[in-house]
Amino acid sequence: MTLWDGVLPFYPQPRHAAGLSVPLLIVILVFLVLAASFLLILPGIRGRSRWFWLVRVLLSLFIGAEIVAAHFSAEWSVGSVSTKTSYKAFSVERVRAHVGLHVGLEGVNITLTGTPVQQLNETIDYNEQFVWRVGQNYAGAYAEALEKGLPYPVLYLAEKFTPSSPCGVYRQYRLAGHYTSATLWVAFCFWLLSNMLLSMPVPHYGGLALLTTGAFALFSVFAFASISSVPLCQLRLGSSELTTHYGAAFWITLATGVLCLLLGAAVLSLHYARPSALRLFLEGSVKDLESPAKGSSPLVLSNPLHKQFRASDLTISTNL
Repeated sequence: MTLWDGVLPFYPQPRHAAGLSVPLLIVILVFLVLAASFLLILPGIRGRSRWFWLVRVLLSLFIGAEIVAAHFSAEWSVGSVSTKTSYKAFSVERVRAHVGLHVGLEGVNITLTGTPVQQLNETIDYNEQFVWRVGQNYAGAYAEALEKGLPYPVLYLAEKFTPSSPCGVYRQYRLAGHYTSATLWVAFCFWLLSNMLLSMPVPHYGGLALLTTGAFALFSVFAFASISSVPLCQLRLGSSELTTHYGAAFWITLATGVLCLLLGAAVLSLHYARPSALRLFLEGSVKDLESPAKGSSPLVLSNPLHKQFRASDLTISTNL
């Protein structure tokens, strides 16, 4: 082994595709640890309560994990195409590759994978991210990509989202991402509030908090869907055209919002119609729900000292 681990330090190194987003991976691991910790203590819960707590906790963790993970996902709007396209600008060399475009709330992610990966004596496997979150300069990142000499398909797609691009989609996607992210954080706060309220003897307010969580989750979906009113300019690579559609993060967030609305409506309905059934689900106990009609005798309290102070019969006679 050499000082540089067998790699010459003054020559360009082969590109490697980036892995899973680190913040997204952290969020997934945190909620998986919480779920695993609950499953470990689940056998200690006796009786039917075990299944009530299993459904309640896992369902709540799924909602919270989805709301947080959606912030860091690049699967809100996706598109891909397999084509034969130029590899470098102003070059006649062409390669067969699979090009992917992934738009998230904080930027775009562009992938380029050769088919096969080894072509033109190079490893064609790129995964480049261009961020427009607050405090980040998208145009500066694009200028750095030009200096690096990234492949033409990556630069072509990244250029379409620059502020100076004739497509004019940078402002719409950036604002849609900001509003979507803000409403999702509000939904996460109400999710935390709903868990606290449902653990207290106020299920009515817990149901309202769930309804608000679902409403803000749907608001975030509608905020991102506002970009559909802005036509995306034509993205042509070689002889093929790349088209985009809503991705997994968009649809899962929509489903989570609808789920929260249904759960909140169910909590409120049971609170007014069958409060005993709601208590059964939230507490997971049936001991307090037994009615006197099932053979239980009424509770009678007696005071043993009552007889000592009971008024005795008095006979009053008067002698004149």
